[in-house]
Amino acid sequence: MNVVSCGGGNSDTPLPANPSPSNPAPVPMPEPSPELEVDSTFANQAQTARFLTQATFGPKYDNIIKLTESSASAWLLAQFELPIDTHLSRIADYKSAAPNNEQNRYSSATTTFTFWTSAINGEDQLRQRMVFALSQLLVVSSNGGDVLHDVPEAVGLYLDILNEHAFGNYRDLLEAITFSPAMANYLTYLGNEKGDPTTGRVPDENYARELLQLFTIGLLALEMDGRLATNAQNEVIELYTNEDITGLAKVFTGLHLDFASADRRDDFFTQRTQLYARALAIYPENHSTLEKSFLGLTIPANTGARESINIALDHIMSQASVAPFVSRQLIQRFTTSHPSPQYIERVATAFEIGEFTLPDGRQIGDKRKGDLKATIAAILFDPDARNEALPETPVNVFGKIREPVIRFANWARAFDVENVTPEFTMPLWYTSGSGALGQHPIRPRSVFNFYRPGYIAPNSVSGEQALTVPELQIMNASTIPGFTNFMAWFVSGGHADLTEDEVNALQQAFDDESIAIDARNALNSFVANYDDELDLANDIDALLDRLDLLLTYDRMSLATKQHISDTISLIPLENDGPQLRVFLAIVMVLTSTDFVVQR
Repeated sequence: MNVVSCGGGNSDTPLPANPSPSNPAPVPMPEPSPELEVDSTFANQAQTARFLTQATFGPKYDNIIKLTESSASAWLLAQFELPIDTHLSRIADYKSAAPNNEQNRYSSATTTFTFWTSAINGEDQLRQRMVFALSQLLVVSSNGGDVLHDVPEAVGLYLDILNEHAFGNYRDLLEAITFSPAMANYLTYLGNEKGDPTTGRVPDENYARELLQLFTIGLLALEMDGRLATNAQNEVIELYTNEDITGLAKVFTGLHLDFASADRRDDFFTQRTQLYARALAIYPENHSTLEKSFLGLTIPANTGARESINIALDHIMSQASVAPFVSRQLIQRFTTSHPSPQYIERVATAFEIGEFTLPDGRQIGDKRKGDLKATIAAILFDPDARNEALPETPVNVFGKIREPVIRFANWARAFDVENVTPEFTMPLWYTSGSGALGQHPIRPRSVFNFYRPGYIAPNSVSGEQALTVPELQIMNASTIPGFTNFMAWFVSGGHADLTEDEVNALQQAFDDESIAIDARNALNSFVANYDDELDLANDIDALLDRLDLLLTYDRMSLATKQHISDTISLIPLENDGPQLRVFLAIVMVLTSTDFVVQR
């Protein structure tokens, strides 16, 4: 007989027969904590700044000082436990200023507003970086003028799903996005019906194809270290055929918006908002009852939709290529564009076994394949990522291009931007253009993301070395000067330096769409605090040392420092001279290769 103990005492300690004040029950002693090992990740300010550059949307000076000589392992564990601030609730707050839930430019931009506020102000910085990384692997986009643009709740719910599962399990995340209206709309399985041989109707195959090709295993079999696997004839191994896709497509039939949950008394716009802010419902009559065969598995006929989805996702997750496929792309989003096979294998192993040992000796992960806590820890604490030695070779194969979105957030965090209120800063409503960032959060142009993970830039030094550098795909003769001008404008406060006529014109734009916000707030929105830098304007070496720590973790080249020093020293200190020196120094750092290329 199994006996379940409801007490909290130590079962190895006998209790006295009759506990009393004179004969008290012994107090169970807690088990001694294992001695933690020394975690030297934050050994000095430069190492701390570099780790935070990789793991967050950018370090702040106070955080660098506070965390140096503390435990990076403890920081990571604390990040896992920080509460989640949902996008849906904040979208509702923003939209309360607009009437009747109707679609307008302001309403459509509210998901953008919540992204910027989370990225720049969020305390859960590691979670926010993980959400941004996952959004580029499991892509949906509000780029087109469709429902994902018009109904911000759809992408808001999607971001909340990524928030919730960022430190969970990849298998559970796949299930959650499968029931997401945003994904169903974007990959066209919303309302997907079972086949009908009399009419020739077949289930939509889009999600089934991208689930395999882009979200889990890719086209070709991989070794654990990310290299292509081969068969006995030394040929690459294709992982699936079109028959696998047609079989898997049957699994995702019968999913549609949860119409039963909508309040029929509400107007169209309110109903649509409700429907896209909730998980999909299953409509059994539309789900295929046929056998579903794919990747060597057959789901028996008459298996229901929920069970079919669970079986399918379990089987896909069991494939050997999932761990290296997902791990490589997550590495690319945090630390390096061209990870070594050894780096990939170490991270993929953590993903596969669901466990990782932190530098202080503590273990994390639930030992299930796909544990994302173990995976992100393996990425950040890997020897390749933590190697502080500068390369001796002409081409440094470790590192990545900082994405424009991250570069902008780096600036905002480094200089303690006040009033992170993108609703009053219209240049942030749309940053995809080449005259802005050339990249807009959660708005890639296709399901293949902003850039392909295997992109090798032609006619480049990295291309000659066959290095994958995805971000170079959106860097060109237009976006490079566009970013420079965009950042120069923000750094100098030009975005908030509005004339009375410009404020009135902005107010009129809000009034025309009955948006109840005060345009005068634009004068205080996204204003950086340069007080500490201005104090150093007359000591150029000290100023550049501070910028070096904040923006390039003490790795700014001597040549770059000398060039900036020679340039800003030409600005006299009279009148606005100190301010102009600081503005120009910051812009020159932000547009230097030392900053743009994260080593």
